[in-house]
Amino acid sequence: MNVLDRRNAVIVFLAFAFAYFFSAVLRAVTATLAPTLTQEFALNARDLGLLAGGFFLGFAATQLPLGTWLDRYGPRKVILSFVFIAVAGCIAFAAAGNFAMLMAARVLCGVGVSACLMAPLTGFRRWLEPAAQLRANSWMLMTGSLGMVASTLPVQWLLPLWGWRPVFVLLAVGLALASLVLVWRVPGWEVGHVPGGAPPSYAQVWRHPYFRRMSLIGFFNYGGMIAIQSLWAGPWMVRVAGYEPLKAATGLFAINVCMLGTFWTWGMLNPMLQRRGLHTDRLITWGLPISLLVLASIIVAGPSAGAAAWALFCVSSTFVSLAQPAVGMAFPSALAGRALSAYNLVIFAGVFIVQWGIGLLVDGFAALGWGQVDAFRGAMAMFLAANTLGYAWFLRGSRDNRTDIRPAAT
Repeated sequence: MNVLDRRNAVIVFLAFAFAYFFSAVLRAVTATLAPTLTQEFALNARDLGLLAGGFFLGFAATQLPLGTWLDRYGPRKVILSFVFIAVAGCIAFAAAGNFAMLMAARVLCGVGVSACLMAPLTGFRRWLEPAAQLRANSWMLMTGSLGMVASTLPVQWLLPLWGWRPVFVLLAVGLALASLVLVWRVPGWEVGHVPGGAPPSYAQVWRHPYFRRMSLIGFFNYGGMIAIQSLWAGPWMVRVAGYEPLKAATGLFAINVCMLGTFWTWGMLNPMLQRRGLHTDRLITWGLPISLLVLASIIVAGPSAGAAAWALFCVSSTFVSLAQPAVGMAFPSALAGRALSAYNLVIFAGVFIVQWGIGLLVDGFAALGWGQVDAFRGAMAMFLAANTLGYAWFLRGSRDNRTDIRPAAT
């Protein structure tokens, strides 16, 4: 393992964070643009959920080959190849004239930024010490939250001046600049070896009990948190709580500022918590039920639940974000790309299913004669049931396997 010194570690982190910032803006911008796109393209809830989920569909589709390529060719080569696809996707979205073109461009954008988090996390597994990996992961997510903040009020302010299409041209330019920074600052890569000489494969990942244990909370709880943050919090505020579009964008801004602060705090606390024996599994066991209680309260409150309630839900769900670096550290560094990408596939498949599924449920309940508010509450009740199932599976794994996973041999 080639551990970077502090100065170079900071420089490499910032280079990756610059690209991940634009990736996060691109991921979340549909929540802000939802009223505009709904009006211009006559979208229903199902179409809106599919459009937002299309990003995550493209994202998830690349994860398995991405993991193999990261282990083989290293983060720098892989992320550069993918960022150029994202630039093309942004330009295509800006030029789209119908829903089919929007959907295709959105999938292309998802493919293009699919390495923007996995590449740095794979590199950090080899370049940083375990405590620093947890901090770097949380601060990468903080950078993502900063990008999601930028996707709310700043984008809403630009719409009357520019319209939504130039926003995507600006994102294409930002991603192109990020690729130049990555070429300049990210180190090269040497192929690693799995202890014992076994050739690396996804079978070693899928069979691992810790990976299986974390699978459902990754799919439903983590994926669901992203689905809410990047889409459904916005339509809930407009169609259930009665917010105007600008007020909803302000609410999304507040949610993402809260997430930014939360991930910064996790980055500060994680090394200290690890030293005191408070490892990932224990923190998830204690913390994740808070998000279930908050979600249940939102469903009961209905129109009274606005931005503050959804901010509390998203913040309380961040305990599950600790699972991702823990999964990476459960495997040798030569398998890190595959392990992290496989888990990311689980997460973003969950985002796609939850985003589209909530839209299907809202339309389905409405077709049964339910009012708009009750249709949303019913959809969120099904989401709560799925989250509870994920947490129960995690607890079952806690009984069957050892409580805390320590970093595997490099």
